[in-house]
Amino acid sequence: MITLYNIILTISVYYLARVISKKYSTPLTSPVFLSTVIIIVLLVASNLSYEEYIPAKNFLTYFLGPATVALALPIYKNRHLFTKYFSAAFVGLIIGTVSTITSALILAHWFELSEMFIRGLTVKSVTVPVATEIGKIIKGNVSLIAAFVIITGMIGAMFGAKLLDWFKINHPFARGLSIGTIAHGIGTAEAVKEGEIQGAVSGAAMGIAAVLTSLIIPYIIDFIS
Repeated sequence: MITLYNIILTISVYYLARVISKKYSTPLTSPVFLSTVIIIVLLVASNLSYEEYIPAKNFLTYFLGPATVALALPIYKNRHLFTKYFSAAFVGLIIGTVSTITSALILAHWFELSEMFIRGLTVKSVTVPVATEIGKIIKGNVSLIAAFVIITGMIGAMFGAKLLDWFKINHPFARGLSIGTIAHGIGTAEAVKEGEIQGAVSGAAMGIAAVLTSLIIPYIIDFIS
């Protein structure tokens, strides 16, 4: 019963967060961020532990696979755009991927963080399943990596579109590419709300950026170790 309660709670709160987001569109009302905060408050108020919530989380997480695969449909429908902008997209993906890793290293240096934090931060813009596997290869703390990835995705979902608006980046392909490269799956969920093209490009960028990161990271870790 507790698992069923948590599943219904999560779905209901997320639906409520989406309604609130449509009515009051601000970074703090981003559905992923707002629903996370509300669910944590409700779980604490209900005196439910994270261990009790895990079965519900596992059930809902299972559907991430089919949801990700479903992105193949809009990608296929808009395949002509990938051909048209292939060169620009490829360069953008490389620059975006390298920039996320470089920014992490710079921040780690400024704040004099430990090597464990550095390893976790370098994969902050890769979707969780890939990031955790990379973490095993580079001997990082998987829990820490997952936390950094989720925080990065939330920040991207909350502020990504606003920053793109601020810099007057309005082209659907460019917006999707930026969000998918930096904010992986959580950002892609927001990109899909903007439009089919943004969602398709963001989904593709998320996958390609994960591959590029997995190829680059081991060499960088070897260099800084």
